[in-house]
Amino acid sequence: MDRVLLVLGFLLFWLAMIALILWGWRNRQKRQQDVIGELPAVPDDLGAVVVPPCTGLYVGSTIAPSWQNRIAVGDLGHRATGTLTRYEAGILLERTGESDVFAPTDSLRAIRTERGLAGKVMTRDGLLVIRWQLPTGTEIDTGFRADDKSVYPAWVDRHDTPTDDGPGDTDEKETA
Repeated sequence: MDRVLLVLGFLLFWLAMIALILWGWRNRQKRQQDVIGELPAVPDDLGAVVVPPCTGLYVGSTIAPSWQNRIAVGDLGHRATGTLTRYEAGILLERTGESDVFAPTDSLRAIRTERGLAGKVMTRDGLLVIRWQLPTGTEIDTGFRADDKSVYPAWVDRHDTPTDDGPGDTDEKETA
């Protein structure tokens, strides 16, 4: 009988912890809704490809400059595999099983490599991070871990400027 009570107590504790996590995530969504607003729609004509597509993992998006303030609004908080392509009109992230994310060219602020973003920490320059501005005026960082890291130089401009935005020692490269 003691084991049954111990197991039931553990299950109740576990369910309570899951409920608290979901409650916290829902409250984060409510707090961020006005700051994030509606994401830009993918235009019908994207123009020519500027940087060829690369496959990898969408790590998440955070409210800049914090590398840990993960966005929970909509499905931006969901990690997913995807393909990242830069067109004349902007950067398109096509995610498997989730909605596409489009950052128009005029909203781009910086493209750089980082050690971590949204709770995902890797080796130095393990993530490609794109800083862009939403229509609400909020700047966010979108993280992508490419399957082939050798594509990062094609994404990152050559002008180096130091930053303290991410975890550890990183460099920020401004977009062209």
